[in-house]
Amino acid sequence: MEIKSQALVDVVEDVICDVCRSGTGIPGYGPQYGKLEAQWGYGSPHDGQHYRVHLCEPCFFRVLSGLRRERMVNGMFDDDQPFASEDFGLVSKDNYWEKN
Repeated sequence: MEIKSQALVDVVEDVICDVCRSGTGIPGYGPQYGKLEAQWGYGSPHDGQHYRVHLCEPCFFRVLSGLRRERMVNGMFDDDQPFASEDFGLVSKDNYWEKN
């Protein structure tokens, strides 16, 4: 036996990029976006602060490019750890069905 009741549920229809203010929704697939997030804890100068920035795909890769460049410059003369920029930050590839 099923007992049913109606419930109001919030559904995310789109996520707006916090940088360029464009929508991230792709028709038929929903929002496609990235996040830059930090939550600082005890001992940090930013203790208790929580940051979250939603980014559309172009803005995400612009930010990632800047971080990649910073990493490259910081390790430019480091012979022990060569820097492979093409996979900087990449956690998985061709992962269509699972979320990390």
